[in-house]
Amino acid sequence: MDPLDDEDLRQVGSRRGSEVASTDTGASSLLSTEDSRSITGSSDISVSSSSSSSEIPTAVHEDALVPRLVGTRPSVGGGEELTTTLTVRERCVGRNNKGMTWGFTSIIGRRREMEDTVAVIPGFMSRTCGLIGGCTAPGSRSSGEISPVHFFGVYDGHGGSQVAKFCAERIHEVVAEEWNKIGGDGDGWRRRWEDAFCIGFERADNEVVTESIAPEIVGSTAVAVAVSGCQIITSNCGDSRAVLCRGSQTIPLTVDHKPDRDDELVRIEGEGGRVINWNGSRVFGVLAMSRAIGDRYLRPWIIPVPEVTFTTRSEDDECLIVASDGLWDVMSNDEVGEMARQILRRQRRLPMGDRSSSSPAQAVADHLTDVAYRKNSSDNISVIVVDLKSKRKRQQRE
Repeated sequence: MDPLDDEDLRQVGSRRGSEVASTDTGASSLLSTEDSRSITGSSDISVSSSSSSSEIPTAVHEDALVPRLVGTRPSVGGGEELTTTLTVRERCVGRNNKGMTWGFTSIIGRRREMEDTVAVIPGFMSRTCGLIGGCTAPGSRSSGEISPVHFFGVYDGHGGSQVAKFCAERIHEVVAEEWNKIGGDGDGWRRRWEDAFCIGFERADNEVVTESIAPEIVGSTAVAVAVSGCQIITSNCGDSRAVLCRGSQTIPLTVDHKPDRDDELVRIEGEGGRVINWNGSRVFGVLAMSRAIGDRYLRPWIIPVPEVTFTTRSEDDECLIVASDGLWDVMSNDEVGEMARQILRRQRRLPMGDRSSSSPAQAVADHLTDVAYRKNSSDNISVIVVDLKSKRKRQQRE
């Protein structure tokens, strides 16, 4: 393992990802901006008490091309010619993709109240890539190395901020607890994560009632992303959204739960509910989404059941963007992705002395929030940007 420099030691304190016990929960950044217009956080751990860092230093061991002797064959001149072939060892993507930085911005925008919350939990669990599941080189040495799994969540409240705040404090905890309870590995890893997220969301929803968190007319969307070395696991309930910038592509990781989505409309009407067009499609003319945590007064039509997707990471991945509908209402996925790529690449090309103190990911989050506001977004705006290029790769480009 490469030695940690002074900056790395300052960033992670006394706990490196590889040293965290398997049952530990990492340091968290739970944000509700009820009393301020905006809060931002970046990869500098000393920014403020309300934000935290997610730059995870890691040793990266490049897989080498291994020459293998094949034999000899006659050459054109009559002698013997030594020939070799190159054998490439199967490589775990996570070996090059563990290091990452992140940034976020969350503002009240044109709303009177702040109902968005953001949760960033670096190293919310630490496991081997093989145990997490979806390793690109199962059985390899790298698949047996302990590495952190990071958690990013955006929660967009409605009717009040209580449920959104509770989700930011609780969902990552119950998901980790359920994942540990379920057990299993191998081919069942997807089901394990699906069950952990689905049961975790249901537990959080039940606790809103049992712990009297909020009145039954209060609820929140929830989009949560767990990022391991080889996988991006996304769980969505509502109309917040996550996208992945990979090369020149912008890949949607979630599909909004809107009442007029074909399958959601069938489900709602099958339960005796109605979707009414009142300033857009709404369940009984009230809610503009069909799934959420809370909102008990609209059961069984509004449900807390997430859809879970799995995306294998690639060396071409640029960044992950998780945001509330304050961004997506005024910008398309492609607009957001193209803008993010341009800013990231421009920031990475700048000499170190010309850069601002914030990370490239923070620059993207700030810019996207500003553009959405200037496009007259009428909602709270919360944006998390995760730079998926490893620290070493960024340094090589510089």
